[in-house]
Amino acid sequence: MSSYLLKRVLLIVPTLLGIMLISFAIVQFAPGGPVERVIAQISGTDVAATARIGGGQGDGLSSSTPSQSGGQGGGEVSSKYRGAQGLDPAFIKQLEKQFGFDKPAPERFLLMMKNYLLFDFGKSYFRDVSVLQLIKEKLPVSVSLGIWMTLITYLISIPLGIRKAVHDGERFDTWTSGLLVVGYAIPGFLVAVFLLVMFAGGSFFQWFPSRGLTSEGWSQMSLLGKVVDYFWHLTLPLIAMSLGAFTTMTFLTRNSFLDEIRKQYVLTAQAKGLGQRQVLYGHVFRNAMLLIIAGFPGAFIHAFFSGSLLIETIFSLDGLGLLSFESVINRDYPVVFATLYIFALLGLVVNLISDFIYTLVDPRIDFETREV
Repeated sequence: MSSYLLKRVLLIVPTLLGIMLISFAIVQFAPGGPVERVIAQISGTDVAATARIGGGQGDGLSSSTPSQSGGQGGGEVSSKYRGAQGLDPAFIKQLEKQFGFDKPAPERFLLMMKNYLLFDFGKSYFRDVSVLQLIKEKLPVSVSLGIWMTLITYLISIPLGIRKAVHDGERFDTWTSGLLVVGYAIPGFLVAVFLLVMFAGGSFFQWFPSRGLTSEGWSQMSLLGKVVDYFWHLTLPLIAMSLGAFTTMTFLTRNSFLDEIRKQYVLTAQAKGLGQRQVLYGHVFRNAMLLIIAGFPGAFIHAFFSGSLLIETIFSLDGLGLLSFESVINRDYPVVFATLYIFALLGLVVNLISDFIYTLVDPRIDFETREV
């Protein structure tokens, strides 16, 4: 197992490099860029995706953008940027140097990867703050949503899936399957809007807060008050995010247990006089849970970093999903590539941990006997 883990660790580097290289190459062909955005702001035609960039976060343009040197007819430098006609070419060159576009793309990529290996992600183009500080500010929201969603999904889906497998084809299995399919078919953002209007919008019931992760004055609350307030704010977002996740995990558990229940060793155990509970949890559970464990990394990463953008927006939760979206739309490349690098690295590490847990659950599995 140790040699297999070593191979997987060594494979993380080229895999991560490939992800970053492909993403970097795609960005080079994407229209627009930070230089064009500054030019658009100067000309008054900027249509950024959100108003957050220029608001309370601190707009880096106010202090770091070179001053305009007067309108000297465009030139070759400014002609390659839309809307740059009439701007001083020297001013455009200053912008390119400020954002690092005075270097060729291969050199920029190598410099970026060298810094990322040292976890030096630089500063945001349009906010006067480091990328790590930005991520640190948004992380509590994503951690809260991701961890609790994964925990709730597993705590509900696994027992429900086991019971559906035991009662396969019966009325309980049928009506719960119908409910799960309906829940899966309804988009999470529609559930979020419904919950907000019904229970937090004031039109019907004002049982839950409509925005944020904590209430004002949270720091002055007692420990119990902080815990209650924290989960009070999380209730509606978690319901909206988890509704569809229950379906996949429940059916995965159900089908996995059904496959094991129908195997010969289960019939042999029953023939020896073992009760249903002993057979189910003493023999079937360990084998059936292998698929559940194998699906854990994907479920964890999905809950942590994806599918939460609309939920965060609806409930005014300023997390990593919203940060990533704003960064892509506003061409804030240091934030875009830093979040991609961190997410990809975390995903690869979690997959490695999953394989290790795999062998703990079933020591018969030996990854060293197969090709990596």
